[in-house]
Amino acid sequence: MATQYTDTDIITLFIQRNQLAVHAVAVKYEKKCMGIAMRILKNTADAEECVNDTWLKVWQNIPQNPPKNLSAYLCRITRNLAINAYNKRKNSAFDLTLDELAECLPDPDANYDQLPNILNAFLETLPALDRKLFMGRYWHTYPVKKLAKAYGMTPNAVSLRLLRTREKLREELQRKGISI
Repeated sequence: MATQYTDTDIITLFIQRNQLAVHAVAVKYEKKCMGIAMRILKNTADAEECVNDTWLKVWQNIPQNPPKNLSAYLCRITRNLAINAYNKRKNSAFDLTLDELAECLPDPDANYDQLPNILNAFLETLPALDRKLFMGRYWHTYPVKKLAKAYGMTPNAVSLRLLRTREKLREELQRKGISI
């Protein structure tokens, strides 16, 4: 039976440049990272490459900048790498979620340093179900039908809640002085 490492152990192995670190992080987080990459890329080979690139990026970055939350750190890297890979080849499911959000987000070329804090504060104001639906759709890129099934709702009900949440987000961003 394989040894189960704690996040602290894994980070220490990376800092020490111990090659066991890659094995330990893969054993513990490969399934989670593959799930993220697959939802975005919809292709096993591309997702596997993305996850392998995640391990490389972690190997390169942790010794200089150890994360406080390894799971979140890995998920963020995987998601960003998958989005970059996706941008190299368009994916209609991901395009749809970005198109939905386009109506309530600022110009991506504009420099809005406070945007992540505003988004986090906005999400904290939402009822739990609306927050879960929003994150499921726009962070994890789950299809509306999957969200509907998971929360015992109709797809129309999920779509309506997401629409209302996007409208609230748009209003909040405008109230904070961010032009849409």
